[in-house]
Amino acid sequence: MFSKYLGSIDGVSIYAIVGLILFVTMFLGVAVWALRADKKYIGKMKNLPLENDTENNKELINDKL
Repeated sequence: MFSKYLGSIDGVSIYAIVGLILFVTMFLGVAVWALRADKKYIGKMKNLPLENDTENNKELINDKL
């Protein structure tokens, strides 16, 4: 259905290319951040939902900000 309408638009393929470039850029950015992130910070954030002390949770978040 949409291919009929999209096929009649000149230069519509640029949107697919731009979308792919944005996706790959964001994916690589998050992957690099995850690999270079401080392991202690990742461990704290991983266990954060399991902790009951709300004051301690605020400290962990504020330490990183």
